[in-house]
Amino acid sequence: MTTTDRRPFRRALLSVYDKTGIVDLARALAENGCEIVSTGSTAATVREAGIPVTDVQQVTDFPEMLDGRVKTLHPRIHGGILADQRLKDHLGQLDAHGIEPFDLVVVNLYPFSETVAAGGSFQEIIEKIDVGGPTMVRGAAKNFASVAVVVEPEDYAEAARAAVAGGFTLGERQELAAAAFEITAGYDEAIAAWMMGALDSDWQGEDARGDAGDEADESAADTYLLDMSDEDAATMGFATTLRYGENPHQRARLAVVDEEDPGLAGAEQLGGKAMSYNNYVDADAALRAAYDHDQPCVVVMKHNNPCGIAVAAEGEDIALAHQRAHGTDPVSAYGGVIAANRPVTLAMAQQVKPVFTEVILAPAYDPEALELLRSKKNLRILQVGDRPRGGVEIRTIWGGTLVQDADAIAAEGDDPSSWTLAAGDAADESTLADLAFAWRAVRAPKSNAILLAKDGAAVGIGMGQVNRVDSCRLAVARANTLGEHAEGEQAPERARGAVAASDAFFPFADGAQILIDAGVRAIVQPGGSIRDGEVIEACRAAGVTLYLTGTRHFAH
Repeated sequence: MTTTDRRPFRRALLSVYDKTGIVDLARALAENGCEIVSTGSTAATVREAGIPVTDVQQVTDFPEMLDGRVKTLHPRIHGGILADQRLKDHLGQLDAHGIEPFDLVVVNLYPFSETVAAGGSFQEIIEKIDVGGPTMVRGAAKNFASVAVVVEPEDYAEAARAAVAGGFTLGERQELAAAAFEITAGYDEAIAAWMMGALDSDWQGEDARGDAGDEADESAADTYLLDMSDEDAATMGFATTLRYGENPHQRARLAVVDEEDPGLAGAEQLGGKAMSYNNYVDADAALRAAYDHDQPCVVVMKHNNPCGIAVAAEGEDIALAHQRAHGTDPVSAYGGVIAANRPVTLAMAQQVKPVFTEVILAPAYDPEALELLRSKKNLRILQVGDRPRGGVEIRTIWGGTLVQDADAIAAEGDDPSSWTLAAGDAADESTLADLAFAWRAVRAPKSNAILLAKDGAAVGIGMGQVNRVDSCRLAVARANTLGEHAEGEQAPERARGAVAASDAFFPFADGAQILIDAGVRAIVQPGGSIRDGEVIEACRAAGVTLYLTGTRHFAH
């Protein structure tokens, strides 16, 4: 995108619950010739600061009603938001009805989840279900070609800068729209979850203005860390309250358990929005995968599974590893988490910038790289410490807790010199290097995991399937359909000539045969199946090299 597609702010609609920073934004808009239209309390706040503002009811020629439930739901408002100003017909209809278009919509929503978390009554919670706000947000986001939408207070400063610069570019408006839809989706999901819960509670039959019934009994041992105040939680190390958990209806907190070695939990954030629960989960998996490799490595993680992973040689720019990792699956890289085990260079930052990314993590950033990445205002930029340590992993189950040593690439079978050649010719130096890379990389995907690699990069990953045959099929399909190619050309068959790693043994020869038929030239797997002989024979018959490690790396 270029600066030529900026749309100046001539008319803005401001309607916010959280007034933090709204006066500074309104002043920047007014000083740059933008007319401000606003609702009740927002208009009062702006007017008290001495900034000219037009009340919404002056535009609609209709008063607010139903205790404020209806104030912006009017054609004079939504016509101005939804009109595609590129279309003469739309502009003509606006003119016919005396409606002026909006170029900027600044809205944040009623605090629904916060009211639920604070123990609000049924009616208090109902009144925090925003209707007009999401409607304006969705309308402006849909019409990002003509309108910029800003939903969160931390974006007000960027909007103020845009007012001076002549508006947001088309690309920036689309990015803001995507963020807006994400927020309204989470907002509706939280409402739906609460409403379903209310159907099973005493709230269901209460009077419209009555108090909430008694909440269902909960085990204090299960929820006390979430129920306690922020102050009390901080004394136990849970100093960070996350916006929500894995889903918007779940509460979440973060604790740093080791102040001397805080790891990811204590990473320094250098830019972007606050981290979410899911961001932390994906970031942890990405870091672990990147630091499994001694060479410069970049991992692209999505939903706790790698969609790209690659290494570069020592002395090469980490940008090369990122380019290869992104090339594993360019489609899935959108909205992913990127982790590097070396400092991020300007060349890598230039490759990252055009791709929508949730989080980037690295031990350091070159100054020019950091400056460029910070221009993506929603990109969370984290600086982490040294290689993650081993220790233990803890997982709760119903009625109990599981504890185990953290898995690491440290078992005897992880050293290629200990592998057993079971079929085919011994691998040459480059093939063995690819097998060693694939073996380290296959620890990252969820089981059952199959990873195809070529030239120090994954080219196809099959993961999370309930049988290994499907994982083999998936790895081959992704290798042969997701490779970058010119428009009109067929995707390259990247499986042919690649090597493969399996995180556990092949229970039958059928999975290995799928890889053989796809043109894989060498396979590494733990072995240990009662049918190892069948797998070995299939590889021997095809002239495919097969190594057995005696070690497995399940990731459930």
